[in-house]
Amino acid sequence: MKLFKKLFKKNKWEKYFNKGESKIKTPDLSIYEYIKDKAKENPNEIAINYFNKKMTYKKLLEEIDICASALLSKGIRKNDVVTICMANTPEAVISFYAVSKIGAISNMIHPLSAPEEIKYSLESTNSVLMIAMDVSYTKIKEILNETNVFKLITVSAADSMPPLLKIGYYVTKNFKIEKPKSGGFNQFWDDFMIEGKKYNSKKVVKRTKEDPAVILHSGGTTGVPKNIVLTNGNINSLAEQAHIIFPKLGKGDSMLAVLPIFHCFGLVVCIHAPLCLGASSILVPQFDAKRFDKLFSQYHPTVVAGVPTLFEALLTNKYMDNMDLSYVKYVISGGDTLTVAKNEAVNKFFRARNCRSGVIQGYGMTETTGPIAAQVLGATKLGSIGIPFPSNQVKIVDPNTKEECPTNEVGEILVSGPTVMLGYLDNEKETNDTLEKDENGDIWVHTGDLGYLDEDGILFFSQRLKRMLIVSGYNVYPSHIEDVIIEHEAVLSCGVIGIPHPYKVQVPKAYIVLNSDYKLTNELKNEIKEHCERKLAKYMLPKEYEFRESLPKTMIGKVNYKELEKEINNKS
Repeated sequence: MKLFKKLFKKNKWEKYFNKGESKIKTPDLSIYEYIKDKAKENPNEIAINYFNKKMTYKKLLEEIDICASALLSKGIRKNDVVTICMANTPEAVISFYAVSKIGAISNMIHPLSAPEEIKYSLESTNSVLMIAMDVSYTKIKEILNETNVFKLITVSAADSMPPLLKIGYYVTKNFKIEKPKSGGFNQFWDDFMIEGKKYNSKKVVKRTKEDPAVILHSGGTTGVPKNIVLTNGNINSLAEQAHIIFPKLGKGDSMLAVLPIFHCFGLVVCIHAPLCLGASSILVPQFDAKRFDKLFSQYHPTVVAGVPTLFEALLTNKYMDNMDLSYVKYVISGGDTLTVAKNEAVNKFFRARNCRSGVIQGYGMTETTGPIAAQVLGATKLGSIGIPFPSNQVKIVDPNTKEECPTNEVGEILVSGPTVMLGYLDNEKETNDTLEKDENGDIWVHTGDLGYLDEDGILFFSQRLKRMLIVSGYNVYPSHIEDVIIEHEAVLSCGVIGIPHPYKVQVPKAYIVLNSDYKLTNELKNEIKEHCERKLAKYMLPKEYEFRESLPKTMIGKVNYKELEKEINNKS
């Protein structure tokens, strides 16, 4: 009877799809096998554009195969974890797919992470080899001997640049960084690939859609770092969904990939999905808001995806005033919600420049392999986050009773579908707290977000249940920052809240109370700041530090964050 109900359960979103398109069938392939099949359909089309140096799909597959051979020559085997600590470069894309080809697992981390964060990631994932930007070498060299990593492959952002640009990069930027020496523990990318050519293995490790493929990162519900395990099926399902929800995207199109490859949105939406649809990915290793106009004039991308802060930069770029953007097919916003006013402003901006596409707001999280819903296929109500992608389900439940809420009633957003993560690596408790199996055997993600479904099945986001900031599209957990600050011996207590920022939307501000044995001096202020810089990624660092005699407290003695937020609101 349960199976009968499940098979014949009415899909409230079916009306938005063409016949047969409300469901997808995820192929039982690895990420590599999937991209290989798609690439064979478009061998001579451009897959990667890096500073106008272009790589065809055929060439991309050749480079992936060489990299896979190089990994095998180092002894990397099925289920080994390879950490990729890279910005958006061709080498990062090649490495990601090469790791998949040999049945290993990619661990994607931020090149600007603090040394302690990198060390934790390497240890907790049991990484054995690392491919990293050379700009991270100073931080990496301090901690690698404390991990199981036996080989470091270093890559320069200039390695795949056109010759003249490469010279300019070395003259203006490369001299500023500490350069690793090749040999022994460390090896440069070019030498690594030469070994791959010599090894020349044709080996492809068969993996299923249920097998783990990549580890991404989030603070979960507590701010403690969580390793999110996504499967081959998770990643490939998103590409299958993209084929239906973005029907105009395909051969000859290009995606402006300013969102980083170590971020789920950047990896899946800006790189994997367009490549699987025959489009090209324009790789931007470092985004400069002041030069946003040059990206449009130079590349003419047909798809632009970004976080709200990216569109903030776009709206204030005076050099785009007279630009024709009629070639843009899709404008996608994710990572945080645009306000209705900002949504309208972005729409007005593109319409004024001959673009017919309004901004498409999406909603999702790393635990769901990025976006699970968006304003697509006619579900474009202003202020909404659209409808679920094919084969996804959304329900709203009362946070207290767990009973499903009626139409237009706010509750916690739960998500089910083929992109739901496998779980948190070696963290059964957090996995069980986040994933729930229902009576039909479906797995639901507790998002920790509040929202509602209206009478048309369109999803609206209200607010977050958990205390979390969104800084330039990245999840930042105040409790994590507080834990780091309180580690300093001079700090008695600390409270962190988000304050408004013109581009980043929010940035952290730390309120600090010192132990009575310490006096506030400029030297101590700098010491605490330096402590944070050693322990936190740049985007997590407090924008402001305010030292006080005491912090406001609730009736039960906890820091009263609402009172601190009220003070900020009263000042603005």
